[in-house]
Amino acid sequence: MRRDVNLADQGDAFAAFWRERHLCTLATARPDGRPPHVVPVGATLDLAAGIARVITSGTSYKARLIGPEGAPVALCQVDGRRWSTLEGRAVLRTEPEEVAEAERRYAARYKPPRVNPSRVVVEIQVTRVLGNV
Repeated sequence: MRRDVNLADQGDAFAAFWRERHLCTLATARPDGRPPHVVPVGATLDLAAGIARVITSGTSYKARLIGPEGAPVALCQVDGRRWSTLEGRAVLRTEPEEVAEAERRYAARYKPPRVNPSRVVVEIQVTRVLGNV
């Protein structure tokens, strides 16, 4: 079920929290029913588009779990008592312009990413927001 979420409506504190430098966790479901695969990631949030992005190698386990069909995911960041979880459907983007845009956003929030010719973008259309910011 998809719910449209206007991330700009989440307020200034929410927007600021997602601009601050924090590591996040990305949770993806495993096909065999074992507990979710949860890994630390750097993530960026495009409030206007309602999209979160994570750069990764196309051969990573998280990319393989999302696969060509896409998959539901949860992206979370925590700072003390402040936390925010974004839920949505992830797809893999491989287009050079999409990868370059994700790298630009990553560099603005964290630092320039290392060179990775097999890089892809986990693009999450946010459908639900949880948290206290």
